[in-house]
Amino acid sequence: MTIPQISIFIENRKGTLQKVLSIFKQSGIQLITTTIADTEDYGIFRIICDAPQKALEALHRAEIPAIQSEVFAVKLENRPGCAADTIALFSEGGLNINYLYSFLLEGSGILVFSTDTPDLAKEIITANHFETLTNF
Repeated sequence: MTIPQISIFIENRKGTLQKVLSIFKQSGIQLITTTIADTEDYGIFRIICDAPQKALEALHRAEIPAIQSEVFAVKLENRPGCAADTIALFSEGGLNINYLYSFLLEGSGILVFSTDTPDLAKEIITANHFETLTNF
């Protein structure tokens, strides 16, 4: 019901993002979606890709700090308000979302999120018959 996500810790300076993307290119890793949260000194570059273990190994070989975690990826109808309706169901169910991001894939919205209570997330997802992505 979850998918692997790689979180890469990069310095917030010129050229670091290019270095990471070059590693993926040289390793033949296809990025599905990415997001960056930054502070003045560093960024957290989160990715979902087609080969997470391979990506993690390539980053570690290059001595770039990265970790793998599990996140939920819920498939939504591509219509206005669907994300709001979905988040309302999670909120009403008592789920705390640590962070989220979204993207379009083959005409459907994909809502990716992290939570400290994955069992509760699974209950809400199951009760509301949400389709989740488990791989790419």
